[in-house]
Amino acid sequence: MITWGISANSHDAALAVFTDDGLEFASHSERFSGIKNDAHLNDKLIEYAKQWGEPDEVIWYERPLVKTFRQFRAGQGFRFRENNINRYLRSYGISAPIKFTDHHLSHAAAGFYTSPFDEACVIVCDSIGEFDTLTIWSASKEAGLKRVYSQRYPHSVGLWYSALTQRIGLKPNEDEYILMGMAAYGDPLRLFNDILNDFFKDPHGESLLGTFYDKPRIKFKHNLHKGCQWWRPDLTTEQDMFDIAAATQAVYTYILKRISNWARWKSSSGNLVLMGGCALNCSANGSIRSDWDDVYIMPNPGDAGSAIGCVLAHKKQFMPMDHMYTGYNIEGEYPVEQVLNELLTTGICGVASGRAEFGPRAFGHRSLLADPRGTDIKDRVNEIKRRQKFRPFAPAVLAEHADAYFDGYTGPFMQYTATCKDPGLPAIIHGDGSSRVQTVSADQSVGFRKLLERWYEETGCPILLNTSLNIKGKPIVNDLTDAQEFATMYKVKVYS
Repeated sequence: MITWGISANSHDAALAVFTDDGLEFASHSERFSGIKNDAHLNDKLIEYAKQWGEPDEVIWYERPLVKTFRQFRAGQGFRFRENNINRYLRSYGISAPIKFTDHHLSHAAAGFYTSPFDEACVIVCDSIGEFDTLTIWSASKEAGLKRVYSQRYPHSVGLWYSALTQRIGLKPNEDEYILMGMAAYGDPLRLFNDILNDFFKDPHGESLLGTFYDKPRIKFKHNLHKGCQWWRPDLTTEQDMFDIAAATQAVYTYILKRISNWARWKSSSGNLVLMGGCALNCSANGSIRSDWDDVYIMPNPGDAGSAIGCVLAHKKQFMPMDHMYTGYNIEGEYPVEQVLNELLTTGICGVASGRAEFGPRAFGHRSLLADPRGTDIKDRVNEIKRRQKFRPFAPAVLAEHADAYFDGYTGPFMQYTATCKDPGLPAIIHGDGSSRVQTVSADQSVGFRKLLERWYEETGCPILLNTSLNIKGKPIVNDLTDAQEFATMYKVKVYS
């Protein structure tokens, strides 16, 4: 039986292939089309997926009819034709029978069934599913996933965060991570109360604060689906934008802590699975670690990850994942010595080797790597990637050395920030002294691990700067042609 899980026709489309042996392939559509955040499938992606055979069934990650009703209620018109998924898939030559799964159930299943837990509490927080914007679930091997709390449109933490992203001149549903980065350069207190009072109903009462046993009713004064450009038009300077970002991030962290407190009180399990697009907020994720015995965040917790989740929701199949190398395969051995020599010579090198990562972050298979010790490295890499100079870079560190260099929780998927103890690594330290750490252990990517070991042998430094092999506004490199074009255009050696 060949099953395809598909998340598409909205934003950041993805396709996953399952056989009787389990997950064979999963990739964002953008990697094959070259269109950042591509909402739709494309022929190249589908052709690659067919190497495992034609699908016997397709699982779709949400319920389009319910979504159509919500869009009509939201004043977006009656979009039944646009949401006709049978017709949509036939336009790509896909005629297999289709099954549908609730949007938030797809998120929850993607997290729980790929986690190491037998039981857990699952929090899903995103912009919007069909109607749900925040759900909390009880999960166990015996009982599966059971919803215990739901908050519905238009009251959405994700929509609010995206609206503030647009307010500071960034692209909503795409640039939220830039707002998170900008927050380090702002004053989180200057506009904190303004945001609480202007956006939230009863912000200082039980609806948002309350006690730990009150339900996390996060209600908004406005429907923020179309943004909030009207908010505080007097705020126009660059520092204003940094301060808005800082206050937004502080309020979000405050809200996430509130949700976590209630969920922990309600849950019989000390394990948490955090999912939905909001789970990519690594700066806030660390704030709730102390509430739980253990926390798992799938490396691709947004809608694209639901291409896996919708299948697991139907199969109720446990598939713990210790890596996310499930994409396009560039065959051959990892070019350890070539990359090492280039880093020792010039300080910067690209690598495109093996299976591509499934998710928004690169973990060494489609990465631009650099020596983190140089004072000019951050500016050089930002210039190559055509990014704002304030943007931070992540460190990849040999797992056994992480505690010596970073104070705080770290992990293999860059899901938390930790304070860097070594001021001699300026390229991987953000404006607030934090770093978004990737630990690399012996049971993960063999090639990338070997490169870090060789780098440590040669330099005494167990850390490399690791950022995705792409430029601003473009998808991460997928195949050899992409890698060669990147190398030619940006004058950087890329080894495969």
